[in-house]
Amino acid sequence: MGPVERLPRVRTRSTSIAIEGEENTATGKRLRVKAEALSTRGAIKKRPALADVTNALSQRPQTRGISKVRKEVTAEQPVLLNRDVHLREPAREPVGTGPAYELPSIERGEGLSQFSATVVAALERSTKQSLVISSGGAGSVKCRPRSRDEEVDPCKRLGWSQTILYKDIDAEVKDPQMCAAYVTDIYEHLREAELKRRPATNYMETVQHDINASMRGILIDWLVEVAEEYRLVPDSLYLTVSYIDRYLSRNPVPRSKLQLVGVTAMLIASKYEELYPPQVDEFCYITDNTYNRAELLLMERHMLNTLHFELSNPSTKSFLRRFLRAAQANVQLEFLANFLAELSLLEYSFLKYLPSVVAASSVFIAKYTLQPEKSPWTLTLQHYTGYKPSDLRECAEALHQLQLNTKGCNLPATREKYRSTKYKCVAAIPPPEWLPLDLFNDAVPLDLL
Repeated sequence: MGPVERLPRVRTRSTSIAIEGEENTATGKRLRVKAEALSTRGAIKKRPALADVTNALSQRPQTRGISKVRKEVTAEQPVLLNRDVHLREPAREPVGTGPAYELPSIERGEGLSQFSATVVAALERSTKQSLVISSGGAGSVKCRPRSRDEEVDPCKRLGWSQTILYKDIDAEVKDPQMCAAYVTDIYEHLREAELKRRPATNYMETVQHDINASMRGILIDWLVEVAEEYRLVPDSLYLTVSYIDRYLSRNPVPRSKLQLVGVTAMLIASKYEELYPPQVDEFCYITDNTYNRAELLLMERHMLNTLHFELSNPSTKSFLRRFLRAAQANVQLEFLANFLAELSLLEYSFLKYLPSVVAASSVFIAKYTLQPEKSPWTLTLQHYTGYKPSDLRECAEALHQLQLNTKGCNLPATREKYRSTKYKCVAAIPPPEWLPLDLFNDAVPLDLL
């Protein structure tokens, strides 16, 4: 017989218990050896996760486990602040005769709350003093407490006059798209741009030979209807008129091409302002196909080159939005001011007035039309427009004549537009018969609002 193969040992309950006892005995020996080896190198404290990362002075632990460990750490390792350390101002020569403020020392075991309260109290005392610099030299700088009037009235503290008070119309603006932090700089830039990108005021007499002011008015009256037909925003109409006048200021145009200039200007303006501008073929259609697509695109190229691609010139509408906010306008006042501003687009003679002047005059006449018993101008309007009542007299009187329609103008598009209920029928409001001269007197005190 060959060698007998060794069979695997059958594991019974008694043998299993014996084997497990042997394994546990061996494991216990290894653990004791490891513990003895660690004890020779010194005890290692058990550190919970993130316990040493947080601020040791914090009194609001994040979790319960960490709070218990943090109390032990604070007891065993307190914050090292010397008893004799004082927080003082840097050592230097005193500037004036005022008392120097010292912070009391922080004792061992004082919390962060007491330290913060001490610092805040010292800062409050120091901020309630102001420097008074006299002409006596370097040693004449003195500290004195503010008076009660200076703390209550900021105008006296800043040296402002009571006559320039105005309401801050941007203080409560929460919409970030309104750019309240930059609106002053934006409108200062618009004031500069309206001087640079304005048309000539006498181009009909010096440049044009085949068209006149009456033809220009007919063209713009027709463009008002086109803008209403395609529901364009008001800025598109104002920019259209601006492009027409700037183009006609440099290029003589025959009367047969005047309508082409008008629709091309509206095409460019709608591309600049509209989300979905009308197509080129639609502008050809509204001219009853008098001009084809190629002629319109050729005129567009020529007009853009003439304007040097400077398309963002400010219009009356740009300033009107700002001035109406300063006037605390309701819907009726807003529509009436817009109606008067659009009437000025039809008149060639209004090119001599800046867009900001026309916008301010529109608000002036609209307020007086709706409330003739009150002064139409206020300190807030004077601040934000930059114009006194006397600065608006000439333009306001001309605008009032347009409102009365003393010339019998037969261009009905704008008046019919603002007679609709959509615009509160503001064109049907009877205008004042005359404007008192006291309205333009700068010596008359103005109300705040």
